Amino acid sequence: MRIVVIGGSGRVGSNVVRRLEAKGHEAVPASPATGVNSITGEGLAEVMAGADVVVDVSNAPVWEDDAVREFFTTSTRNLVAAEGAAGVGHHLAVSIVGADLLPDSGYLRAKVAQEAEVEAGRVPYTILRATQFFEFLPQIVESGAEDGAVRLPAGKMQFVAADDVAATVTELAIAPPVNGRVELGGPEALSLDAWARRLFVATGDDRQVIADPHARYFGTELHGGELTPGAGAHIGATDFDGWFAAHAQEAQR
Repeated sequence: MRIVVIGGSGRVGSNVVRRLEAKGHEAVPASPATGVNSITGEGLAEVMAGADVVVDVSNAPVWEDDAVREFFTTSTRNLVAAEGAAGVGHHLAVSIVGADLLPDSGYLRAKVAQEAEVEAGRVPYTILRATQFFEFLPQIVESGAEDGAVRLPAGKMQFVAADDVAATVTELAIAPPVNGRVELGGPEALSLDAWARRLFVATGDDRQVIADPHARYFGTELHGGELTPGAGAHIGATDFDGWFAAHAQEAQR
């Protein structure tokens, strides 16, 4: 199959391209760097020609609430329109577990709006909702740094390795569209403060970790397991120890 990967030069996208090629498919990475811009529409008609599947693993270059929503809705609307014109048979988008349960987060509202654009289009689709990546755990923990300690919400999270996300995206891309959502999470659910303590033990960081139910995560409070997948979800194979062993230098920056 000819499979176009929007965001194909990023962390997950480049991994997906490699995996698809290893399975004998024609994987086409598409991004502004390759002359394809899903916001302006530049290069979309050309890259869609002959495509069987389009995988969207792109991320917004902006974080302000209105701007990130505009990015995801405009990009998705343009992609789906170009796919429809080219006769593409499957649109696969990556979203976030629990996005619809945390409306105080502008970023998560934007992902819900993206999903709505996919569902409103006329191209058969699959939406993969993944939990947060292990790769972003250090950055998330540092966002709570204050006065020599770290203050974080105690809501549960089920971190997943980006490599496992890429593997699942690849599996779904070559399968028929489900016209619905599929969830993916890591093998273990812990409170975010507990994840921070595990990271600090591994990196030798002696800062105190404070669990604060009012601390914010991407602009929202966490009240429980909103960011953990439900029954029947795909579960990644990589646990924290396996991920850390492969990414120790990255995790200690």
